[in-house]
Amino acid sequence: MEFIGINTFRFSISWARILPKGRFGNVNVAGIKHYDNLINALIGKGIQPFVSLTHYDIPQELEDKYGGWLSPQIRQEFAYYASICFRYYGDRVNYWVTFNEPNIVAVRGYRSGIYPPARCSGSFGNCSSGNSEKEPFIAAHNMILSHAVAVDIYRTKYQEKWNGSIGIIMNAVWYEPISNSSQDRLAAQRAQSFFTNWFLDPILFGEYPEEMKDILGSLLPRFSKNDLKKLKNGLDFIGINHYTSFYAKDCLYSTCEEGPGVSKTEGYYLRTALNSNGQIGESTALDWLYVYPKGMEKMVTYFKTRYNNTPMFITENGIGVLDQPDSNINDFLNDYKRVEYMKSYLDSLVSAIRKGADVRGYITWSLLDNFEWVSGYTIRFGHYHVDYATLKRTPKSSAKWYKDFISNFTSFELVKY
Repeated sequence: MEFIGINTFRFSISWARILPKGRFGNVNVAGIKHYDNLINALIGKGIQPFVSLTHYDIPQELEDKYGGWLSPQIRQEFAYYASICFRYYGDRVNYWVTFNEPNIVAVRGYRSGIYPPARCSGSFGNCSSGNSEKEPFIAAHNMILSHAVAVDIYRTKYQEKWNGSIGIIMNAVWYEPISNSSQDRLAAQRAQSFFTNWFLDPILFGEYPEEMKDILGSLLPRFSKNDLKKLKNGLDFIGINHYTSFYAKDCLYSTCEEGPGVSKTEGYYLRTALNSNGQIGESTALDWLYVYPKGMEKMVTYFKTRYNNTPMFITENGIGVLDQPDSNINDFLNDYKRVEYMKSYLDSLVSAIRKGADVRGYITWSLLDNFEWVSGYTIRFGHYHVDYATLKRTPKSSAKWYKDFISNFTSFELVKY
């Protein structure tokens, strides 16, 4: 990190490492010490810690006891866990994130079932239990209110004392209408509402998006007066994990083939990378990642407009390659595709900033090749190659390029429009 010159390192605390058995068990002192050491080492190098309280994982005990995010009791568990982290680390951590990508947790954990806890209905995936049409909204509701409780604790007890800030990170996909028709333009808006605004609207406006209320009706849980009081604490910043873009095709007024997004509870739109002119952007080794740099500026500008230019951080942006059985280290070290990707997306981001978007920082994914959740070690996103047998780290071309970019890019003038 010091070699590259980055001044912020984003990491998550593992809830199970701090409270293996939740609030009715003991605090794991070894876990507390582990993050103490990391935070102190970062600060010793002049690097700010940017800390997520949860990045998908929760203690198994809470899944077994309550059903995880499906139970309102998880809110008290999260509040207790957050308060411990604030108490132990708040004097040194100025940037707190309640959740990393809660929309992915809800969609992939409770609708398609491809992520733990692997719950879904038969028509959506291959799971032993679950209800894809109800459970994503229950889990999301409990995550939104857990966020609100954690923010309330931070605002009440710690923020004034340590002058830090707290926000949430969303997985943010830009959706282009597949055609210029009014139906497809509405479909692109529905896609945003059913994916990101689903969480941000309640946190910032106190209610779910209109499109969701119109289509889902009683499937959407209600916020009580007490919930709304807590939600008024909002957030200090929005974290944006942006990699890719798709087209959205209307399925509310038109007939669609089977595909992602087409069902009622997904928002009646078809998510596709293809339109009549071809693909939205260059394909990559990952079936969900298409290179569409304009999506960065459009995504940031959309949040700027919808959420009154709430401060934003780009908290993930990058490109991954598959680790094939016959790959060797040289296949990865000359990662010119990653450099081109970063150049184009950073250019797009700068364009949004010059037009007034309040973006406070950019954090790439990722520093090192690492464990990519259910993909394990099969995908490499890092600027440093990691030999998983020896743990040797070798800088790729992108690490050197990023070092030069940071040292040369000091400031720019805002253009008034």
